[in-house]
Amino acid sequence: MIHFVGAGPGAPDLITLRGAALLARADVVIHAGSLVNPQLLAHAPNHCEVHDSASMTLEEMVALMLRAHEAGKTLVRLHTGDPSLYGATGEQMEALERAGIPYDVTPGVSSFLGAAASLKKEYTVPGGSQTVILCRMAGKTPVPEKEDIEALAAHGATMVIFLSAALLPDLAGKLEGGGYGPDTPAAIVYRATWEDEKIVYTTVGRLDEDAARHGIHKTALVAVGPFLDRQTARSQLYNGSFTHEFRKRAEV
Repeated sequence: MIHFVGAGPGAPDLITLRGAALLARADVVIHAGSLVNPQLLAHAPNHCEVHDSASMTLEEMVALMLRAHEAGKTLVRLHTGDPSLYGATGEQMEALERAGIPYDVTPGVSSFLGAAASLKKEYTVPGGSQTVILCRMAGKTPVPEKEDIEALAAHGATMVIFLSAALLPDLAGKLEGGGYGPDTPAAIVYRATWEDEKIVYTTVGRLDEDAARHGIHKTALVAVGPFLDRQTARSQLYNGSFTHEFRKRAEV
Protein backbone atom coordinates (compact mmCIF):
# COMPACT_ATOMS: atom_id res chain seq x y z
CA MET A 1 0.00 0.00 0.00
CA ILE A 2 1.18 3.52 -0.79
CA HIS A 3 0.38 6.26 1.74
CA PHE A 4 0.76 9.95 0.92
CA VAL A 5 1.31 11.67 4.26
CA GLY A 6 1.41 15.36 5.08
CA ALA A 7 4.45 15.98 7.28
CA GLY A 8 3.15 19.31 8.59
CA PRO A 9 4.93 22.66 8.42
CA GLY A 10 8.17 21.66 10.12
CA ALA A 11 7.88 21.12 13.87
CA PRO A 12 8.13 17.34 14.38
CA ASP A 13 5.16 17.22 16.75
CA LEU A 14 2.84 18.85 14.21
CA ILE A 15 2.46 15.72 12.12
CA THR A 16 -0.96 14.12 12.64
CA LEU A 17 -1.42 11.04 14.82
CA ARG A 18 -2.42 9.07 11.71
CA GLY A 19 0.64 10.25 9.83
CA ALA A 20 2.97 9.28 12.68
CA ALA A 21 1.31 5.86 12.95
CA LEU A 22 1.78 5.23 9.23
CA LEU A 23 5.45 6.20 9.47
CA ALA A 24 5.86 3.83 12.41
CA ARG A 25 4.92 0.85 10.25
CA ALA A 26 6.58 1.95 7.00
CA ASP A 27 9.02 -0.31 5.18
CA VAL A 28 9.96 2.41 2.70
CA VAL A 29 9.82 6.23 3.00
CA ILE A 30 10.25 8.74 0.20
CA HIS A 31 10.57 12.22 1.68
CA ALA A 32 11.06 15.69 0.23
CA GLY A 33 14.65 16.24 1.28
CA SER A 34 15.41 19.56 2.98
CA LEU A 35 11.71 20.49 3.05
CA VAL A 36 10.78 17.81 5.57
CA ASN A 37 12.21 17.96 9.08
CA PRO A 38 14.56 14.95 9.41
CA GLN A 39 13.40 14.52 13.01
CA LEU A 40 10.17 13.12 11.60
CA LEU A 41 12.06 10.12 10.28
CA ALA A 42 12.55 9.03 13.89
CA HIS A 43 8.98 7.72 13.71
CA ALA A 44 10.06 5.16 11.10
CA PRO A 45 11.32 1.72 12.21
CA ASN A 46 15.00 0.80 12.02
CA HIS A 47 14.55 -1.51 9.02
CA CYS A 48 12.91 1.22 6.92
CA GLU A 49 14.48 2.25 3.60
CA VAL A 50 14.65 6.04 3.31
CA HIS A 51 14.87 7.81 -0.05
CA ASP A 52 15.27 11.54 -0.69
CA SER A 53 13.05 12.62 -3.58
CA ALA A 54 15.20 15.71 -4.30
CA SER A 55 17.35 13.75 -6.75
CA MET A 56 14.55 11.59 -8.18
CA THR A 57 12.32 11.98 -11.23
CA LEU A 58 8.62 11.17 -11.25
CA GLU A 59 9.35 7.95 -13.15
CA GLU A 60 11.96 6.89 -10.59
CA MET A 61 9.58 7.52 -7.69
CA VAL A 62 6.76 5.58 -9.33
CA ALA A 63 9.10 2.69 -10.15
CA LEU A 64 10.15 2.56 -6.49
CA MET A 65 6.51 2.60 -5.42
CA LEU A 66 5.75 -0.22 -7.84
CA ARG A 67 8.61 -2.36 -6.49
CA ALA A 68 7.50 -1.77 -2.91
CA HIS A 69 3.91 -2.67 -3.77
CA GLU A 70 4.92 -5.86 -5.58
CA ALA A 71 7.06 -6.86 -2.60
CA GLY A 72 4.11 -6.35 -0.23
CA LYS A 73 5.81 -3.46 1.54
CA THR A 74 4.22 -0.36 3.08
CA LEU A 75 5.53 2.83 1.49
CA VAL A 76 5.02 6.32 2.88
CA ARG A 77 5.43 9.27 0.53
CA LEU A 78 6.12 12.01 3.09
CA HIS A 79 5.28 15.47 1.78
CA THR A 80 5.92 18.82 3.37
CA GLY A 81 2.86 20.57 4.81
CA ASP A 82 -0.30 19.15 3.27
CA PRO A 83 -0.06 16.98 0.13
CA SER A 84 -2.79 18.94 -1.64
CA LEU A 85 -0.80 22.19 -1.81
CA TYR A 86 2.19 22.64 -4.15
CA GLY A 87 3.34 19.06 -3.63
CA ALA A 88 3.09 17.73 -7.22
CA THR A 89 1.13 14.82 -5.77
CA GLY A 90 -1.51 14.75 -8.50
CA GLU A 91 0.90 13.45 -11.12
CA GLN A 92 2.13 10.75 -8.73
CA MET A 93 -1.42 9.63 -7.96
CA GLU A 94 -2.36 9.52 -11.63
CA ALA A 95 0.67 7.34 -12.36
CA LEU A 96 -0.31 4.97 -9.54
CA GLU A 97 -3.86 4.76 -10.85
CA ARG A 98 -2.60 3.89 -14.34
CA ALA A 99 -0.46 1.15 -12.80
CA GLY A 100 -3.36 -0.14 -10.70
CA ILE A 101 -1.56 0.51 -7.41
CA PRO A 102 -3.79 1.39 -4.42
CA TYR A 103 -2.99 4.46 -2.34
CA ASP A 104 -4.51 6.80 0.23
CA VAL A 105 -3.86 10.32 1.50
CA THR A 106 -3.38 11.58 5.04
CA PRO A 107 -3.71 15.37 5.28
CA GLY A 108 -1.20 17.52 7.12
CA VAL A 109 -0.98 20.96 8.70
CA SER A 110 -0.04 23.33 5.88
CA SER A 111 2.74 25.85 6.31
CA PHE A 112 0.26 28.69 5.80
CA LEU A 113 -1.54 27.51 8.93
CA GLY A 114 1.74 27.14 10.78
CA ALA A 115 2.60 30.70 9.74
CA ALA A 116 -0.71 32.03 11.08
CA ALA A 117 -0.01 30.33 14.41
CA SER A 118 3.48 31.82 14.56
CA LEU A 119 2.12 35.26 13.65
CA LYS A 120 -0.65 34.80 16.25
CA LYS A 121 -3.11 36.18 13.72
CA GLU A 122 -6.47 35.28 12.23
CA TYR A 123 -6.49 35.50 8.44
CA THR A 124 -10.21 36.22 8.28
CA VAL A 125 -10.94 39.47 10.08
CA PRO A 126 -14.46 40.98 10.45
CA GLY A 127 -14.57 44.27 8.61
CA GLY A 128 -11.25 43.44 6.96
CA SER A 129 -11.01 40.36 4.77
CA GLN A 130 -13.15 37.22 4.78
CA THR A 131 -11.20 35.53 1.99
CA VAL A 132 -7.75 33.94 1.94
CA ILE A 133 -5.99 33.56 -1.41
CA LEU A 134 -3.21 30.95 -1.54
CA CYS A 135 -1.03 31.53 -4.56
CA ARG A 136 2.47 31.68 -6.00
CA MET A 137 4.47 33.74 -8.44
CA ALA A 138 5.06 32.34 -11.90
CA GLY A 139 8.55 30.89 -12.19
CA LYS A 140 9.74 27.72 -13.87
CA THR A 141 6.18 26.56 -13.39
CA PRO A 142 3.80 29.08 -15.01
CA VAL A 143 0.45 30.11 -13.57
CA PRO A 144 -2.77 30.69 -15.53
CA GLU A 145 -3.14 34.26 -16.76
CA LYS A 146 -6.23 34.86 -14.61
CA GLU A 147 -4.27 33.75 -11.54
CA ASP A 148 -1.43 36.22 -11.97
CA ILE A 149 -0.54 37.90 -8.65
CA GLU A 150 -1.63 41.29 -9.95
CA ALA A 151 -5.08 39.96 -10.88
CA LEU A 152 -5.50 38.24 -7.51
CA ALA A 153 -4.33 41.31 -5.58
CA ALA A 154 -7.17 43.29 -7.12
CA HIS A 155 -9.57 41.48 -4.76
CA GLY A 156 -7.98 43.17 -1.74
CA ALA A 157 -8.23 39.91 0.20
CA THR A 158 -5.71 38.32 2.53
CA MET A 159 -2.97 36.73 0.43
CA VAL A 160 -0.50 34.02 1.40
CA ILE A 161 2.14 33.57 -1.28
CA PHE A 162 4.13 30.36 -1.54
CA LEU A 163 7.36 29.59 -3.42
CA SER A 164 8.16 33.23 -4.17
CA ALA A 165 10.81 34.33 -1.67
CA ALA A 166 13.41 34.60 -4.45
CA LEU A 167 11.12 36.82 -6.53
CA LEU A 168 10.27 39.57 -4.06
CA PRO A 169 10.98 42.62 -6.27
CA ASP A 170 8.62 41.27 -8.94
CA LEU A 171 6.12 40.17 -6.30
CA ALA A 172 5.99 43.64 -4.74
CA GLY A 173 5.48 45.22 -8.15
CA LYS A 174 2.59 42.92 -8.95
CA LEU A 175 0.97 43.44 -5.55
CA GLU A 176 1.14 47.21 -6.00
CA GLY A 177 -0.09 46.89 -9.58
CA GLY A 178 -3.12 45.00 -8.28
CA GLY A 179 -4.05 47.71 -5.81
CA TYR A 180 -2.08 47.08 -2.62
CA GLY A 181 -0.32 50.28 -1.57
CA PRO A 182 3.38 50.13 -0.71
CA ASP A 183 2.47 50.67 2.97
CA THR A 184 0.17 47.62 3.08
CA PRO A 185 1.28 45.42 5.98
CA ALA A 186 3.11 42.22 5.07
CA ALA A 187 5.01 39.49 6.87
CA ILE A 188 7.72 37.13 5.72
CA VAL A 189 7.69 33.83 7.62
CA TYR A 190 10.82 31.77 7.09
CA ARG A 191 10.54 28.05 7.89
CA ALA A 192 7.33 28.38 9.88
CA THR A 193 7.36 26.31 13.12
CA TRP A 194 10.95 25.09 12.62
CA GLU A 195 13.51 25.74 15.37
CA ASP A 196 15.20 28.38 13.19
CA GLU A 197 11.98 30.14 12.20
CA LYS A 198 12.21 33.85 11.42
CA ILE A 199 9.34 36.33 11.21
CA VAL A 200 9.91 39.66 9.51
CA TYR A 201 7.13 42.24 9.76
CA THR A 202 7.33 44.62 6.84
CA THR A 203 5.26 46.27 4.11
CA VAL A 204 4.65 45.49 0.46
CA GLY A 205 7.07 48.23 -0.57
CA ARG A 206 9.87 46.91 1.66
CA LEU A 207 9.54 43.17 1.03
CA ASP A 208 12.78 42.72 -0.89
CA GLU A 209 14.84 45.08 1.27
CA ASP A 210 13.76 43.54 4.57
CA ALA A 211 14.11 39.95 3.33
CA ALA A 212 17.66 40.68 2.16
CA ARG A 213 18.50 42.34 5.49
CA HIS A 214 17.52 39.11 7.28
CA GLY A 215 19.17 36.81 4.75
CA ILE A 216 15.92 35.27 3.55
CA HIS A 217 15.76 34.16 -0.07
CA LYS A 218 13.96 30.80 0.04
CA THR A 219 11.73 28.54 2.16
CA ALA A 220 9.50 31.41 3.25
CA LEU A 221 5.87 32.43 2.94
CA VAL A 222 4.76 35.98 2.32
CA ALA A 223 1.51 37.07 3.94
CA VAL A 224 -0.14 40.32 2.88
CA GLY A 225 -3.22 42.17 4.03
CA PRO A 226 -4.95 44.19 6.72
CA PHE A 227 -5.28 41.14 8.98
CA LEU A 228 -1.75 41.98 10.16
CA ASP A 229 -3.02 45.21 11.70
CA ARG A 230 -4.84 45.20 15.00
CA GLN A 231 -8.37 43.84 14.68
CA THR A 232 -10.86 46.72 14.79
CA ALA A 233 -14.25 45.07 14.21
CA ARG A 234 -15.94 42.60 16.51
CA SER A 235 -17.57 39.47 15.07
CA GLN A 236 -21.22 38.61 15.65
CA LEU A 237 -20.31 35.11 16.87
CA TYR A 238 -19.97 36.09 20.53
CA ASN A 239 -21.95 39.32 20.44
CA GLY A 240 -24.59 39.31 23.16
CA SER A 241 -27.05 41.19 20.94
CA PHE A 242 -26.84 38.46 18.27
CA THR A 243 -29.26 35.51 18.49
CA HIS A 244 -28.52 32.09 17.05
CA GLU A 245 -29.53 28.47 17.59
CA PHE A 246 -27.57 28.05 20.81
CA ARG A 247 -27.90 31.48 22.42
CA LYS A 248 -30.69 33.98 22.89
CA ARG A 249 -30.12 37.69 22.58
CA ALA A 250 -29.00 39.20 25.86
CA GLU A 251 -31.36 41.64 27.52
CA VAL A 252 -29.97 45.16 27.78
